[in-house]
Amino acid sequence: MATGRVETLESEIPARPSAPAGPEATFDAEAAELLPFLTQGARADLQAAAAQHVLALTGSGPGRALLARQAELLKALAVLAAAAGSAPARDAARALVNLAADPSVHEQLLAADPVLPTRLLGRALDPQWPWADEAAAALANLSREPAPCAALMGTLEAAAKSGLGLERLLCALCTPGYNACAPLHHLGPLLSNLSQQPAARAFLLDPDRCVIQRLLPLTQYSDSSLRRGGIVGTLRNCCFEHRHHEWLLGPDVDILPFLLLPLAGPEEFSEEEMDRLPVDLQYLPPDKQREPDADIRKMLIEAIMLLTATAPGRQQVRDQGAYLILRELHTWESEPDVQMACEKLIQVLIGDEPECGMENLLEVQVPEDVERQLQQLDRQEQEQLKQQQLELAGESGGEGPTLR
Repeated sequence: MATGRVETLESEIPARPSAPAGPEATFDAEAAELLPFLTQGARADLQAAAAQHVLALTGSGPGRALLARQAELLKALAVLAAAAGSAPARDAARALVNLAADPSVHEQLLAADPVLPTRLLGRALDPQWPWADEAAAALANLSREPAPCAALMGTLEAAAKSGLGLERLLCALCTPGYNACAPLHHLGPLLSNLSQQPAARAFLLDPDRCVIQRLLPLTQYSDSSLRRGGIVGTLRNCCFEHRHHEWLLGPDVDILPFLLLPLAGPEEFSEEEMDRLPVDLQYLPPDKQREPDADIRKMLIEAIMLLTATAPGRQQVRDQGAYLILRELHTWESEPDVQMACEKLIQVLIGDEPECGMENLLEVQVPEDVERQLQQLDRQEQEQLKQQQLELAGESGGEGPTLR
């Protein structure tokens, strides 16, 4: 059974790795010399060179650690990343993406510029901003950690009146061509991370807003696994709210076919079995492809698992023929951890119902000693999975071409 932890997703933009040489004192002096070239009014070519130099530093852990000590430089970088009409703004924004990808830098980054989330949010949701995707990626990385994520959610709530709240973010995510210069795929992981927050889940699950219904078609978004994975992660996180399961599985949302369809292949079923499936899962074409990303397949399975937390939910999932799709997926699946997640879900669907008082699996109180035993079993399973993956990698490596 999936645990109660809400997962986050990460975005990262590679930079040219480069670690500064010399002691920290030398770098402090270098940063002091570099700072004037990052500020407004600096000569354009020198500002561009300075931004590129900082971007290169963010490509390594030691470089990020040294930059984290330079509060004024970090503030100048944040301002430059949002500067209108500035050619070096992209490199500054990419540097922020890499800095935000390092959780050890988050505290210093936000201390240097407390309004950084607001700056980035404004640029990420600006339909004319050419580097909006970099701004979204930096926000996605910042929101991986609980404290910055909560702060960002607070920023979104405060910005709702000015039109920069969650509704605007969803509009940007769900509107094709919202920004002609930026695909904004990183808004997917950003929304997934934000859905860690109860306030975000309350917004997403508000029946009057019809937000979930707008997200469901994006589970099939073929242009970007990043956006698709972010949407699936968001739906999975929302499925932790078991009080909404009846609504999610009911006709107003009908979430289950959208979770099962990416897991379905071209297999044929008997007429009797076909009648048990939702209409959208019947008579799929012979070229139907399953979700190619193993992590997304696993999140889809985990979302369905969460929907089986209550007895009515389990019955609805059974009644819609989920077992048939999962049975074929299990036969096809080659990733051990996804296969194991599939097995656990199948066991829930075909197993006996829990005893009276334990029908809601998300509310069952597990004794500490039993929890420790389960954690130990989980660790053993993970070790077995790693061993299987190593063996599979060895087998595939042995079949490769040889040089003569």
